Amino acid sequence: MSVRQSSNTARARGLSHASPAQVSLQDALAAVADPVRRSILRELAAVPEWTKACGTFDLPVAKATRSHHFAVLRAAGLIEQRDEGPRRLNRLRRPEFDAAFPGLLDLVLSHPGP
Repeated sequence: MSVRQSSNTARARGLSHASPAQVSLQDALAAVADPVRRSILRELAAVPEWTKACGTFDLPVAKATRSHHFAVLRAAGLIEQRDEGPRRLNRLRRPEFDAAFPGLLDLVLSHPGP
């Protein structure tokens, strides 16, 4: 295994994904309260699953802050991420989140802007 493959595997192992069914309403609301995270969710809702890499989002924040926002969305069960080569791809976990919090994601996605 090459060093690159080894580091990608280690990087992927560092990802934790919460099940939306195990997330509290407070944590779900906190995750969708931030305008940057809502922007991420809107972008993901507009594209097919696993086609949007982290670096392709148009966000007004530094890379470290961007990583924090993705971590919050993962912890709330809103997104799933996987590594493909050097890219980290994203999927909106809409069916799972809708089952746990019916209507919440529809409400968030229906409001434009910040």
